[in-house]
Amino acid sequence: MRALLLALALSIGPALAEETLVTGLSRDDVQITADFTGSDILVYGAVQRNSPAPQSPPLDVIVTLEGPSSPVTVRRKARIFGIWVNRAAVNLGDVPNYFAIASSGVLEQILSPDDDLRHQISLPRRLAVTKITAESMDSWEFLQAAQRIGSAKGNYVTQQSGVKLAEDTLFRADFALPANLTEGDFTVRMFLLRGGRVIDTKEQSIEVRKTGIERQLTNMAHHQPLLYGILSLLLAAVAGWGASEIFRIWRR
Repeated sequence: MRALLLALALSIGPALAEETLVTGLSRDDVQITADFTGSDILVYGAVQRNSPAPQSPPLDVIVTLEGPSSPVTVRRKARIFGIWVNRAAVNLGDVPNYFAIASSGVLEQILSPDDDLRHQISLPRRLAVTKITAESMDSWEFLQAAQRIGSAKGNYVTQQSGVKLAEDTLFRADFALPANLTEGDFTVRMFLLRGGRVIDTKEQSIEVRKTGIERQLTNMAHHQPLLYGILSLLLAAVAGWGASEIFRIWRR
């Protein structure tokens, strides 16, 4: 019996391995300038085969785009004597500032729970591995709250059927990056699936960096905070004086 199972595994393994991803990006860097309003990223690719594609189970593609991570504190509010105040709080580490996922079908229907757990593809599974520095019996509720907050801000995006798959060979996914991007390295992960199982993966990165005066101000704020503070005060004073002068002239 053991020998039969081994023979079946060896026969199935190569068949699954015959399909691999060949991928590309429309751009591998994004420059944030003073007038930056967002950017579009196209992820495209093809399925490379050494033999004709099987008729079943169906082929699917999932693409995720994840931004840099940072610690986040999620607080729970409670109403006391008619006033909403912060009560419980949980510190979450390594929470992605941006996360978008696109799939060629309904995610729950094309991705098995086991492979989602193994590769941490969906947003809930990605957040489930977040470091929780203040353990709580209901910490999962705080993770769900973090997901709701990110979705409300437009930083967590789910595109069901967002991957266009042509003839089970060519695919593309379009992502619209918001204007409030966090500087850092963004990771693109692509998954090829058959029957809910991941049979190949690819990963690429996109560099998001501030340029021009945005870069100069950021460097000054981090490396010369005193000078940055003085210039900020001077700018605020000049702006206030200018506004008062305009108002004085207008009232004449």
